[in-house]
Amino acid sequence: MDAIEKQALSLLRTAYGAGAEFRPGQLEAIVATLVHKRTLIVQKTGWGKSIIYFIAARILRQNGRGSTIVISPLLELMNNQIELAERFRLRCEVLNSTVKGAGERGRILGDLKAGAIDVFFTTPETLFRDEVQRVVPGVSIGLFVIDEAHCLSDWGHDFRREYSRLYRIIDILPTAPVLCTTATANDRVIADLQTHLGEDVHISRGDLMRESLCLQVVRLQNKAERYAWIAEHIHEMPGTGIIYCLTKRECDHLQRFLTECGIAAETYYSDNKREAAGLNAMAIEKFKRNRIKAIVATIKLGMGYDKPDIGFVIHFQRPQNVVAYYQQIGRAGRNIDKAYAILMSGAEDDDILNYFIENAFPAEELCKKVLSAADGKTASELYSAINDRKSRMDNAIEFLEFDGYLRKEGSQYYRAPKAFEYDREHYDDITAIRRQELEQMRGLISAEGCLLRYTVECLNNPGLGDCGRCANCAGAPLIEESCMAEGLERAQVFIRRLILDIEPRKVWAVTDTTRATRIAFPLQPGICLSKYGDVGYGEMVKYDKYKADGYRDELLVKSAGVLQDVVKKHNIRVLTFVPSLRNDKVRRFSGKLAKALRLQFLEVIEKTDAPPQKVMENSSFQCQNALGSFSIEAGRAVQGPAILVDDIVDSRWTLTVCGNLLGEHGCECVVPFCLADSSEGAAND
Repeated sequence: MDAIEKQALSLLRTAYGAGAEFRPGQLEAIVATLVHKRTLIVQKTGWGKSIIYFIAARILRQNGRGSTIVISPLLELMNNQIELAERFRLRCEVLNSTVKGAGERGRILGDLKAGAIDVFFTTPETLFRDEVQRVVPGVSIGLFVIDEAHCLSDWGHDFRREYSRLYRIIDILPTAPVLCTTATANDRVIADLQTHLGEDVHISRGDLMRESLCLQVVRLQNKAERYAWIAEHIHEMPGTGIIYCLTKRECDHLQRFLTECGIAAETYYSDNKREAAGLNAMAIEKFKRNRIKAIVATIKLGMGYDKPDIGFVIHFQRPQNVVAYYQQIGRAGRNIDKAYAILMSGAEDDDILNYFIENAFPAEELCKKVLSAADGKTASELYSAINDRKSRMDNAIEFLEFDGYLRKEGSQYYRAPKAFEYDREHYDDITAIRRQELEQMRGLISAEGCLLRYTVECLNNPGLGDCGRCANCAGAPLIEESCMAEGLERAQVFIRRLILDIEPRKVWAVTDTTRATRIAFPLQPGICLSKYGDVGYGEMVKYDKYKADGYRDELLVKSAGVLQDVVKKHNIRVLTFVPSLRNDKVRRFSGKLAKALRLQFLEVIEKTDAPPQKVMENSSFQCQNALGSFSIEAGRAVQGPAILVDDIVDSRWTLTVCGNLLGEHGCECVVPFCLADSSEGAAND
């Protein structure tokens, strides 16, 4: 045994006990990292990839070498790793968006430059901030680690544009070792990474079969059945677990339902307000200490989070691809003998997943429009110049800036001298791959053979036999697929009474006629009866809007019941509505609702022949169009607080403009009410 192997084994046993041994491939990976200089580790979740760079970092420090820099996309992963690093007596520091104070950030960077930090964790976004880039050239780097390295490749399931900038760091580290780790890289991703890391890169690739995971597909017809199944069967699964949803809204709703059923659950997803209030941190702490049964999360918790005793992972909706699915089920069963991975799917899955695929790359025409308009405009001014969705605009701006076609000075964007080239063939190829991956997930739902074998073979892991533990191998459900009628009814009632908030807009969008100034007469917080198309009232609204003569009485009764407390709270006297030139369904419904609530019914807002609001793609155009679409006759007075009714709410600009008009004509306060919310809410991590 050579010197490196002896040092590595000694460090392992100091950390874990005299009898500790490396798992197959770990010792070889440590040696490769320190000797071959470029190493790529593709090993299943729970294999122990972080041990490789901690032991390598310790050996390097013992030999007087520089600090180890670890790039990771997830904040929670960093917190996990610090606890593990302490076993190896490594001094670690974290610098990311959670470190707010300039003094603390300066202290950390000063210690890094002075060589006082053994392992420095950061995100790619933080690494390329000016304050860090000013320090990095003076740092002695002993080892550069890129965790979740599939994010480097645009063929990877979770490519992140800011990640690919890391190649610039790799290129200027000719002597320091570079270690890339991931659990989810298929042949295509490995070949792409190898191109950038060099043909002599050492690849450590192991078997992806997970001995502790027991997979099952649960096929249920609708959302209510999935709610009921989880509530009824979650206690049949060991310990604590994660329930993955595709959207933030779904996380909130499912968590509320579980809580009402007496099941301790918290939500976890990316949201500035949640982060500022510490809600995600509190949820993770409860989860870590097993004080809740489940954490209901988006893919924000999809990579890297290491809790060794997670007993189950439930996918409430189908993931985008098998790679992401494997990554997420890999959270479970790391240090326990048996864990469940339950896969569900719903009618809404394809719409949400297609949204992600279709918006991965900005359209060529949109890129050209942005470049043409970028003559010193801010982002808000670009939105007001181009009729496209803000999310797509932001993607195009980021894409163009990253590739050097757009430059930013302060808050303003300018076209760079670089000639624009759009690699359509490459983007189309990636999109086609995403479509194929979507089909693979559909194949997993309907697979008749071993579910785990199917999964790892999609990752180009050679099939080494069936797992013998999944529901298909067992020939029967591991957990009963049906749910009791009582539980189903409870779920249906819950979904039917879900009331969504309509958050008032407080500032005008930047348009041809407005600037980002406060709205003089903002709406009160409003109420929406349902999510458009959802089981229950959402389905009714969707059907009645296009296939019925009017909105049914069941919607009327429910609306009147919901609004009774609002009428009392605000001392509402009148009810009015948003008019339409195409039909009078909202007018007739509003008249009936006013009668049911014993309110004065006013037909006061007038609609002009303007383009339909649904063709307006972003806030600036929606605001401008609404401002030109509605009016109230001069001198017309509207007395007292009012309810403003519309059938569908999306951007909220129609409600905002109509509410402001009512305020200008004497209305004391305006509470909006809508039957359904059709906003997308899709890109939720």
